[in-house]
Amino acid sequence: MAAIPNLNLILEALSLNPKLHGGTARRKRAAAIHFADKKAPEIQENQPLPEVTKRRLAVGLASIAVFGSSGIGKSLAEDNGFWLTGPLPIPTVTSDIRNKETGTRSFVKNQMYIANIGTKGSMYRLNKCAFDLMALGDLIGSDAWSYVLRYLRIKATFMYFDFDKVISTAEANEKQPLTDLANRLFDNIEELEDAVKKRNLSLTESRYEGTLVLLQEVMSKWPKILNTSFEVKSMK
Repeated sequence: MAAIPNLNLILEALSLNPKLHGGTARRKRAAAIHFADKKAPEIQENQPLPEVTKRRLAVGLASIAVFGSSGIGKSLAEDNGFWLTGPLPIPTVTSDIRNKETGTRSFVKNQMYIANIGTKGSMYRLNKCAFDLMALGDLIGSDAWSYVLRYLRIKATFMYFDFDKVISTAEANEKQPLTDLANRLFDNIEELEDAVKKRNLSLTESRYEGTLVLLQEVMSKWPKILNTSFEVKSMK
């Protein structure tokens, strides 16, 4: 058994209990720890530590610091009502806005979390995403194909599920016009996505021009929503 000298100060610092939620922090008396190693030679008092022993000691102390405090982080996460404790839910659509041949949309990223912010919030987010995609043209032709593709898919995914939310809660006479607009937009975005993947500049510019027209039409549906201030929790 080899005793490690001058370890009390380090272990005393690690053993301090943090003051959480108004509780009183208590300092416990640190005890000397002995590390057993059959292959290690006996270390005498005040003898310099070998390099191997120093490395093992550093790894051991790091493990104590990480795993000793992991219970605190876990308890705080479980008490926070905003944390998701399970896997991300996969959103679905109920409106007739899927691609008729594939049953989905090629640009949809199912790994994304689409927060339910209500119908009014979905209208707001639709306009914001349309506005953002209207600025995407500045990157076309600037050798940023990968970024254009990722950005297009992310924004289009939000618009896909937000359109479904808006259509499902719309009045009966508004459902079909909104469905037609959504399908024209998403058909065009799929064509634009295909052109971007091929890195065909002339084809991408041509299809992006058609996308701009549809994005402007989306924004004209709710022209005042972008200037409206409201809280997410009050959306209905």
